[in-house]
Amino acid sequence: MIPEDVRIALNKGAVIPALPLALNSSRRLDERRQRALIRYYLDAGAGGIAVAVHTTQFAIRLPGVNLFIPLLEIAREEFDMFSMQTRKPVIRIAGAIGRTGQAMKEAEAAARNGFNVVLLSLVAFRDSPNRILIKHCREVANILPVMGFYLQPAVGGRILDINFWREFSQIENVIGVKIAPFNRYQTLDVVRGVAESGRADKIALYTGNDDNILVDLLTEYTTIHNDNIIRKRIVGGLLGHWAVWTLSAVKLLENVQKGSYEKDVNRALILASQITDCNSAFFDTANNFKGCIVGLHEVLRRQGLFKGLWTLDRNEKLSPGQKKEIDRVYSAYPELNDDEFVAENLHKWLS
Repeated sequence: MIPEDVRIALNKGAVIPALPLALNSSRRLDERRQRALIRYYLDAGAGGIAVAVHTTQFAIRLPGVNLFIPLLEIAREEFDMFSMQTRKPVIRIAGAIGRTGQAMKEAEAAARNGFNVVLLSLVAFRDSPNRILIKHCREVANILPVMGFYLQPAVGGRILDINFWREFSQIENVIGVKIAPFNRYQTLDVVRGVAESGRADKIALYTGNDDNILVDLLTEYTTIHNDNIIRKRIVGGLLGHWAVWTLSAVKLLENVQKGSYEKDVNRALILASQITDCNSAFFDTANNFKGCIVGLHEVLRRQGLFKGLWTLDRNEKLSPGQKKEIDRVYSAYPELNDDEFVAENLHKWLS
């Protein structure tokens, strides 16, 4: 069972960064900077962190790399220390991938390390029918509460129809969905599926649509089902984009929750487009997301949290023109970064 304070925090809505992987020049884990990154997120006000997800690099599981368990252990230590010092809960999310046997083992490892939720990828079931997907999800949900994950096809995801989301949401231990297809129609499929499941009040919706963050957070979705009007909101974000400039993300969500943008729609839409513009630079949309991980690393490097751009794949690097794009959005929207906050606290997080 998920702790009640964590469930309350998840349902209220939180900033949940997708954790990047800190490596040194030898492409080995830089534990000091990995811990510093987690401390940054928690001190910035993130309500949780997702570990071992796409932004962390799926290759952490490969033989010869074997960083899946060490990352869970490091994160647990940092979460425990933060909660002990502040008395605040941390929404502890671990990614699980692969076919059922692998996903169950990863969920079991997450449970052993004190994680609350599994973010379940279905990429390994690219051509499987819904009944196979649902059986897989039920098996994993027997181990830990599950958050569904609609990953955009551009980075390896698959199409998941409304029938899948309706049946998936009926699984008792499903407590949330990360909606990240980067597609309005498919986002509506998730919302409708959840609304029609009969468990809409038990499932927290989180945006993973890094291209549409603020609009997702501001929208109230209404679904008519069996002559009932079901209202549902996306309450928070589990985002690679929020792995950088996290303090600004926390302030953004707080303003949404306070209703600060409701009286000035034009202001909200301008800000929404600025955030999307930044995401385009970070995620390298000009090159079909080829530099989406190293783009985040570049921002963290500029802030001093990372020493370099190293990833497990030696071929990953900034795309031509991507650094210039990051320079541009830094200059265009200086109020969106949190460089000053990082500079003030970096020595503490690295200690």
